[in-house]
Amino acid sequence: MDLYARVNILGGRSVRLPRGSLDDAITLDNDPVARAKNWAAQGADKLHIVDLDAAAYGDDRNRDLIDRLIQEVDTEVQVAGGIRSEAEVKRLLGVGAWRVVMGTAAIENQNMLWDLCREHPDKIVVSLDVRPNEELATRGWTQNSGRFLEEALLELESAGIAAVMVTEAGRDALIEPSDTRILLDTLESVDVPVIASGGVRSLEDLRELMGLEAGGNRVAGVVVGREVTHGRFTLEEAKEVIAEGPPIVLTPKVRKPRISPALSATASAYRQLAEELEMGAAHARTAATRYLDGEQARGAAHGLGVAGHLEKAQSSLAEIARQHSDKTKPR
Repeated sequence: MDLYARVNILGGRSVRLPRGSLDDAITLDNDPVARAKNWAAQGADKLHIVDLDAAAYGDDRNRDLIDRLIQEVDTEVQVAGGIRSEAEVKRLLGVGAWRVVMGTAAIENQNMLWDLCREHPDKIVVSLDVRPNEELATRGWTQNSGRFLEEALLELESAGIAAVMVTEAGRDALIEPSDTRILLDTLESVDVPVIASGGVRSLEDLRELMGLEAGGNRVAGVVVGREVTHGRFTLEEAKEVIAEGPPIVLTPKVRKPRISPALSATASAYRQLAEELEMGAAHARTAATRYLDGEQARGAAHGLGVAGHLEKAQSSLAEIARQHSDKTKPR
């Protein structure tokens, strides 16, 4: 598990947000670069930098500051906050950002997300703000998206994201315990790395996160900040806990039903069918965007991509039907 240290930047200053609201922002210091260097000196594995001005107001006043931070800190830096265009993703990666984190834009503009993941493999992380009923909140927790966790995760994994960050919308990490159900559902749904970005209250909470497992997956990272600055624990102590490894949880073994090779092959065929349909849908969305942008040639090319994937999907479905028919014929 990696430790990500958070630096929130608002108006050129480092701040903390007790419950995620800019109205409650508390200034920590006037030098985010020095703060980032301090996190690195304490042993943070990665830095998670959030541009709150860009996220809330579309204001790029912190751009030069964040560029300097990326270049001066000798630790991998991922940048989040208000990243809503392909140009800004390319710019940040160009100045040395390790990864770029997208939130609302990834949910609302899936065509762009697919394009970015293809152009920048292992560089695009998506941050999901999840309400207790697992609906996704957007635009700084101010809106409900009408989208829910599981369906969004499946689409994001198909797009090829590098990792997913999960935050519980509205939770105060210093007071309220983590809703492990949300993390378990995430681990169960996808095989991409899952990062718990809401923080933990104590080393015991950290041990609990490390013990979570679903679908053969465990939490790959946790973002910390206020917990350390409030003296709950140090980064050194957290790294010691992580070095110990996940706690051993004794659970009764559940005997899984034996699956015949034929059923396993049928399941594999359906998964292949689903992948072809998902890729076809992605090409269709991109084709629509290209036509609306006046790029007829590129739109037509993606349209042909749709036809190709649909042809493969139809062939796969026909083969599944044929095998089913063979099995049900009277002997």
